[in-house]
Amino acid sequence: MSALTDLLGIRIPVVLGPFGGLSSIPLTAAVSAAGGLGSYGLYGYDGDRIRSTIAGIRAATSAPFAVNIWLPAGDEVEPGAQHDADAAALAPFFAEVGVEPPARPERYLPPVDEQVEAILEAAPAVLSVVFGAPSAALVAEAHRRGIRVVGTATTVAEAVALADAGADAVVATGAEAAGHRVSFLRPAEESLVGLFSLLPQVVDAVDVPVIAAGGIADRRGVAAAFALGAQGVQVGTAFLAVAESAANAAHRAAIRSTSAEETVLTRAMSGRLARGARNRALAEIEAAGSIAPFPAQNWITGRFRTPAGEQGRGELQSLWMGQSAPLARYGTAAEAFAELAAGVPSA
Repeated sequence: MSALTDLLGIRIPVVLGPFGGLSSIPLTAAVSAAGGLGSYGLYGYDGDRIRSTIAGIRAATSAPFAVNIWLPAGDEVEPGAQHDADAAALAPFFAEVGVEPPARPERYLPPVDEQVEAILEAAPAVLSVVFGAPSAALVAEAHRRGIRVVGTATTVAEAVALADAGADAVVATGAEAAGHRVSFLRPAEESLVGLFSLLPQVVDAVDVPVIAAGGIADRRGVAAAFALGAQGVQVGTAFLAVAESAANAAHRAAIRSTSAEETVLTRAMSGRLARGARNRALAEIEAAGSIAPFPAQNWITGRFRTPAGEQGRGELQSLWMGQSAPLARYGTAAEAFAELAAGVPSA
C-alpha cells in the first residue's frame, strides 16, 4: 500500500468530500465499504448528534471513515441586535416557502469544544478539519486515541502550517472545488489557486501525504492528480449527484445541467465565499447586498433553504457544486467509485 492508504487503513485512495449539511450515512458507508474513505461533515452538529451520527455510520460499515469539523476562524459573529434586521432583509424568500423570518436564536453554532469532545470520545478513524490548523493538544489527543488528523489547505503556506501542526495528511483543494473556500491564512479571495498549480507545489513543500481535491470527477482527473504527486484524491460533486447523497432532486438536477462557467463564487448564502450554481436567490441577495457575516447569514438562509429543498424549489437553495459538475454522470456511489478507482495507478 501507499503511505496514505496505509496511514488511513484503506485499500483505494479515494476520499469522499465531507459535505457540511449534505452528508448522508448511506453515502459515507458506501464509499468506505468500497475500499475508500467515506467522510461525514458535522457542521452545526452538537455533541449528542455527533455521537448518534458516528454510531449510525458504524452500524452501516465496519470500514474506516472520517468526520469533519469547521475550526473557528475568529471572525464568527454571535446572535445580536442586528439579527432581526438581517432576517427581515430576506423576508420575501421566507414568504415564498410559507414560513416566518426566524427569531434570534441563543446561538448559531454549537461550541467547537463540544464537537471535539464528542468526536474524541467516539474515536473515528480520521478527523478532518477545515478553516484552520488543529492545535497541538488536539493532534496529540487524537493520536492517543488512534485517530488520524487531516487538514485542508488552499495555499502552499496553509499546507506548511498544517504539516507543522502535526497533521497526518493534507488535502490540497483547488479553486475549482465545490462549496466553501476553506482558506485560513489569507482572505479566500486572495487564495484562489487552481489545483494543477497548487498540488505539485504542496507536494514539494510538505513531507506528509497530499490528497488532491477540486475538479476531479472521473478517472482522468484521478490519474492527473497522481501524476502531479498526490497520494490520494478527494471527490465531492461527483458523489453529491448520486442516489445515496443527501442532496435533493432539484440539487442533483442542477449539478447535471450546470456548465463549468455557470458556477460562481459567492458569499450570498452563508457569509463566506463558496462555489455553486447561480440561481435566483443568490442573484437577488447579491443585488440587494443583504449579506450578514458568517455564521448569521448561513443560519438565517438555512431557515428558508430547508423548506425550499422539501418543496423542490432549486431557485431558493444553496446549489453547491464544483466546476467539473458536467462530468458528474453517475447514478450510484458504486458507479462513481468504480470510475474514480480506475484512475488510481496500480501498485
